[in-house]
Amino acid sequence: MAADKKELTSIWTPANIVTCVRILFIPVYMLFATVPMEVVGIGYGARVAVAFVLYMILSLTDKADGYLARSRGEITDFGKFLDPIADKLLVFSALLIFVEQDKLSCWVVFVILAREFLVSALRMVASANGVVIAADKLGKWKTATTMISICIYLFVDVMTAYALPWSSEVLLGAHAIMAVAVVLTVVSGVQYFMGAKRTVFSI
Repeated sequence: MAADKKELTSIWTPANIVTCVRILFIPVYMLFATVPMEVVGIGYGARVAVAFVLYMILSLTDKADGYLARSRGEITDFGKFLDPIADKLLVFSALLIFVEQDKLSCWVVFVILAREFLVSALRMVASANGVVIAADKLGKWKTATTMISICIYLFVDVMTAYALPWSSEVLLGAHAIMAVAVVLTVVSGVQYFMGAKRTVFSI
């Protein structure tokens, strides 16, 4: 059972520290995912393996900071503000790299980015009207599916670097899961707007 919310004297709770560490390590992931091997001083296989493992760890800590905040009764406005930003930075850092590396169409990133902008704007308008639009299960599934797909793309790099079998089949799986993520992105975005039409779009 989660602890009762307690009075906090600092925003630097364990959960918020984990979130900040996630953000700080995103450029480190990008370094290993993009910089030529001679710059980082390791071979291509080791470099993409580090990028894959690091991204996996950063993705999993999304659950860790939320659990820490709830279980310790230390849910803060700073954490509510920073956690979704960390998620978006983590997702878009990988998607933009994939576009640069010709692994994904720019249209995939555009659809996901457009949805984030529109939903964020919707929340701002709703908040001005005294309405809070919380993340729903479909939106959370969208984020999880996107991160899983990204991890599979990164794992394909490792498979290719070490000449492991079935890399082409795994890549097809990554494309399929990303397609599901795009569909969830669109459907969840429409769901947000349909749910808020009475409070936001009324005259």
